[in-house]
Amino acid sequence: MIDQRTLTRECLAQALNAHPNALIARTFTSLQHWKTIGKPQQGTLRAVLLNVTNGSSEEIDAEVRAAVAEFEPVAVVVLSQDQDLRAILHIIGMGVCGYIPTSVDIGVCIQALYLAIAGGRFVPASSLLSMREFLELSSVRNIAGDGSFTARQTAVAEALRCGKANKLIARELQLCESTVKVHIRNIMKKLGATNRTEVAFKIGGNVCFSQAYA
Repeated sequence: MIDQRTLTRECLAQALNAHPNALIARTFTSLQHWKTIGKPQQGTLRAVLLNVTNGSSEEIDAEVRAAVAEFEPVAVVVLSQDQDLRAILHIIGMGVCGYIPTSVDIGVCIQALYLAIAGGRFVPASSLLSMREFLELSSVRNIAGDGSFTARQTAVAEALRCGKANKLIARELQLCESTVKVHIRNIMKKLGATNRTEVAFKIGGNVCFSQAYA
């Protein structure tokens, strides 16, 4: 484990070592510290946990790239307090085998390390949900962006994607229900859809079938 901060480094190492499914953790303050002290005494190295909480984005990028290059083919897993989806995808794209938020418990941390050791790649569930929401919203915005939908039709399409009934759409958008129906017919025509479920499917959403449609 590589972490500049003494307290967090030693506390996490003790927690990892004390866990029932423990991996034996050795700690270093930096990659250079590892090269000087750890590398000459290297035994069986199974994974590297790199804490990148401190530093600018450029410094973090350089640190991650250096670690991946130094330890290849050993799995490098990043530990960070940043849960921004773009930051996570960026780090994963540099070749690491996992991204662990500091908000998870020690059990999740250990399972993420075992997954990386086995050849998998760990991404926090919260980030996957954010990615799904981003892709779903992007699909609606892409349709609107190509000029085929008006702004109002885009809003109605987004409501359909969420499985909302006509009455609810009308109330939220402050429209008459008959106007909502007209927008839905136009949306269906533009998408070549035969029903609202097909509309939701084509724009990448999930329909809640418990909704009562008017």
